Amino acid sequence: MKIKEVIHALEMFAPLPLQESYDNAGLQVGLTDAEITGALLCIDVTEAIVEEAIKKDCNLIVSHHPLIFKGCKSLTGRDYVERCVMQAIKYDIAIYTLHTNVDNAPEGVSHKMGQLLGLQNMQVLEQKENLLLKLSVYVPHDYVEKVRTALFQVGCGHIGAYDQCSFGVEGVGTFRPQEGSNPFCGTPRILHNEPETRLEVILPTYLRRVAVATLKSVHPYEEPAFDLIPLYNEWSTVGSGIIGELSIPMDEKNFLYKVKEIFKIGAVKHSPFTAGRSIKRVALCGGSGGFLLPLAAQQQADVFLTGEIKYHDYFFYQDKLLIADIGHYESEQYTTDIFQSVIRKFSSDIRIVTTEINTNPINYL
Repeated sequence: MKIKEVIHALEMFAPLPLQESYDNAGLQVGLTDAEITGALLCIDVTEAIVEEAIKKDCNLIVSHHPLIFKGCKSLTGRDYVERCVMQAIKYDIAIYTLHTNVDNAPEGVSHKMGQLLGLQNMQVLEQKENLLLKLSVYVPHDYVEKVRTALFQVGCGHIGAYDQCSFGVEGVGTFRPQEGSNPFCGTPRILHNEPETRLEVILPTYLRRVAVATLKSVHPYEEPAFDLIPLYNEWSTVGSGIIGELSIPMDEKNFLYKVKEIFKIGAVKHSPFTAGRSIKRVALCGGSGGFLLPLAAQQQADVFLTGEIKYHDYFFYQDKLLIADIGHYESEQYTTDIFQSVIRKFSSDIRIVTTEINTNPINYL
């Protein structure tokens, strides 16, 4: 099994185009044609992590936070980033990062947090927009199923919790083959009428080239007619944060004790408790999710959990819901479980090592 095959499986789960514009997810260091000896899973890449990969014979490190975020202008060993890069290159270790793309992916970081808390009816808190297209193609009746199936196989036709979604309308297409053409049906220079189906499917924008190439490879016409239409629809399963419900409401203090236990938190920073408030509707976001606080309040959450909250946000929203800052690392620590699950589903033969090193740079006295 080559490293690039494992990376492909990870990108199928969390495609790189889902990352935010400021991010630097993807391959950070190394070559991917080598046979994989083992995959070390971690949140951050530090010198201790690289040493652990060397000792445990792992030539792939899969991290959540990018090692190289702002770029390297030199490799002189002046800081830990440069030293990690130099050591990884020396020992032929590839470093691959899934950051905001796995935050935004269906069943990503925030979804994992919600699972750990036992939330039900989970939905994406801030759904992504302008990432979908509608493909409409005109197909002779006998080839509709062949084209439809091929488009489904490359990832078209997903709407929310449903897949293989399409729509067809029957009609009659007209065309007149010109000299030099090689028509599937009809005669050059003579107007032809052909019973056709207008087949429509939804697809992510990043699948456009693949979908069009697939369409052309299976469509019987020399020049298939198709439209790609940008959609303003929200993508219901892709985006930041989640909101869901506890099966049994809890009082504020007991809920935070539960959070503290599950996420192994040294201390929870929270807004003042409100007499009589119970926790049923929970909004949360892994990492720096404070930007979602207004949306959590708007959607009438009883509590908002995330890894970082700005000081003044407590004043603005404490009357609307309970606010809890559980720590950046603490909120994302189980991301390695997502990586492991994806790789395991891809192949049970790959040796997977979850780091034994806690890379959280914040300590509690």
